[in-house]
Amino acid sequence: MAGNSKKQELFAKAMFDVEHALNMYAYSFCTIPAQGIYDKKALEPLMSTIENCHIYLIGYLPVIDLIDVRQVSNRLSMSFSILNNQYPLEFDIPEGVQLKQDEKLYYLENEEGKRCWPNELWLQNGLCNVTDIINFEVKYIGQAYGNDGSRNAIDRLLKHETLQKISLQGVPAGYSLSLLMLEVHPSNRIFTIFNPFAKDSEEGPSRMKSGLDKLFGTSEQERIALYEASLIRYFSPQFNKEFKNSFPSTNLKILQDCYEKDFAAVTAEICIDELPFRLFSESVKVSHYHIAKHDLHNDEDRKFFFGF
Repeated sequence: MAGNSKKQELFAKAMFDVEHALNMYAYSFCTIPAQGIYDKKALEPLMSTIENCHIYLIGYLPVIDLIDVRQVSNRLSMSFSILNNQYPLEFDIPEGVQLKQDEKLYYLENEEGKRCWPNELWLQNGLCNVTDIINFEVKYIGQAYGNDGSRNAIDRLLKHETLQKISLQGVPAGYSLSLLMLEVHPSNRIFTIFNPFAKDSEEGPSRMKSGLDKLFGTSEQERIALYEASLIRYFSPQFNKEFKNSFPSTNLKILQDCYEKDFAAVTAEICIDELPFRLFSESVKVSHYHIAKHDLHNDEDRKFFFGF
């Protein structure tokens, strides 16, 4: 009974009996070395994904060097050098496939003479699962949207002064400057809370309608801006803080328009199983999954989040 009393006391502090939280999440991604944005040929097979990626994260990722490969029966054993340490990775290969080497190039060949090799991201994902060292340090977060989603992350990054500044400042030894581009799910999701202990229970029906209006009335451009702002407030990246007009980097007017929508909270998720590294920053611990939740009940918190 004491527990129920405390819960009731907590819920009684809320003003309204109906509250809405906007939920946004990334469900597709593309990751490349920073210098890869200039290699149009290498980007071609990735463009179908990149075209829908309006959010980008710039960060440091450990360099992974393959130093040895051996085959024992139908098992391939690989050794990688990462930050001056060696890490093994082993997996089974099909019957009849043989490991071969052409000078410094390793490859697998089947009985028909066809060559293949494990995908780089697949190998990185495997190393991420068996070690605790494949971690992406988030240094900057930005977005590119344009008119009706006409711009993607690559469009922005090709003319990105911040990317150039980060590169010129120098990347720590053993790391490379890398990019993670995210596609935010195109549909709106709202979580609604019904609170019978709230101070104001008269406006419930109108607030319920308001929630549906918000659900269908929040545009993709607004959702991208809110997602970017949520991640920036969550990770608090070094270069978003250091470079002028980059906290957040989005058009502040879009965020200020969203202020009027009166969301009780917004959440932005990066929960992608296939992501080949864990994310962290100076403010956030290393984790494979991140949920940036921002409570906007307090007027001061709302003004801070929306950039006033």
